[in-house]
Amino acid sequence: MNVRYHVELTQYERNELLALVSGGKHPARKLKRAQILLAADAGVGDEDIATSVGVGGSTVYRTKRRFVEGNLDLALSEEPRPGAERKLTGKEEALLVATACSSPPAGRARWTLELLADALVKLTAHESLSRETVRRRLAENDLKPWRKDMWCIPQVDADYVARMEDVLDLYAEASDPQRPVVCFDESPIQLIGEVRRPIPAKPGQIERYDCEYRRNGTANLFVFLDVNRPWRKVKVTERRAAEDFAACMRDLTDVHYPKAERIRVVLDNLSTHSAGALYQTFPADEARRVLRRLEFHYVPKHASWLNMVEIEIGVLARQCLDRRIESYMRLVAETAAWEKRAMPNAPASIGCSRPKRLAPKSGAPIRNLRLLQTHAKESKPL
Repeated sequence: MNVRYHVELTQYERNELLALVSGGKHPARKLKRAQILLAADAGVGDEDIATSVGVGGSTVYRTKRRFVEGNLDLALSEEPRPGAERKLTGKEEALLVATACSSPPAGRARWTLELLADALVKLTAHESLSRETVRRRLAENDLKPWRKDMWCIPQVDADYVARMEDVLDLYAEASDPQRPVVCFDESPIQLIGEVRRPIPAKPGQIERYDCEYRRNGTANLFVFLDVNRPWRKVKVTERRAAEDFAACMRDLTDVHYPKAERIRVVLDNLSTHSAGALYQTFPADEARRVLRRLEFHYVPKHASWLNMVEIEIGVLARQCLDRRIESYMRLVAETAAWEKRAMPNAPASIGCSRPKRLAPKSGAPIRNLRLLQTHAKESKPL
């Protein structure tokens, strides 16, 4: 091959190429082209360059030609590669996307690549269409029609906003020992026992347990969380009927907060979470006595994530309940142990001393939270 192109680098170009080959993460082809240009600038012959860099003579020739006829960036970059034209036009690709977002054909639960290819053949002039063509076009549009998620989709209306504002205003208030804010919710749990004794862990082997298990019924966890102090309570019951809810509310007024004037309770819209549950359980005068010290604040429907105790239940599930618990008595013992470790120095009732909490100087943080909840995702996965 006759040498027609002579590479003469400026000092700036030379420094740029030296920095390129000396460090950093770059494509291998780009590094080889930089080495070719540096060697050519030093006066090394084409054959020696090809041997030392590990490329063919035509690669050396093309790199030098692109530098001389163009510039450094052109020499280091890839030339346009010939290839087949896209199978689908812009309109056909839009038709594919629209089809993938529509309901699948009768008798099929979801779209597949083969179904989409067949549908597009019927809708266009193409005689055939490969599943790979469909897959690539769907990937470019970030579509996976064979997948779907289940979500709680709220209806953000005036009632939704009113309840949200009410709960957020409670969270923004300064701590008041006479008017505590308590978040309340429940969570069911299965009691599951072992059929065979698990094999303990040892060096080089994790703990092993049998895939077969024994169902021992269910239980329910009522969880309380004080918004303004490090106090939470887990009460284990056999069910979650209206009578159990009423008993929890009486415990709240008589046992946990006996000196509070009024207890503001944040809770969801479960049918048993009502004042009627207390009248159903207790005599009218007793129900009225308890309710005089309670004030219910309901989160919006499909917005239980506004209840702070949801976070506490998630922590409880990860730290304590993520295992097989076979009996009601063990569940009571384990949740009590978790509760004790979670707040070793917390006061047991409202009458005990507790750390003070400074009131917020302005409403800016809570307003920012409202803005986030309004404009960000307004739904929660089940």
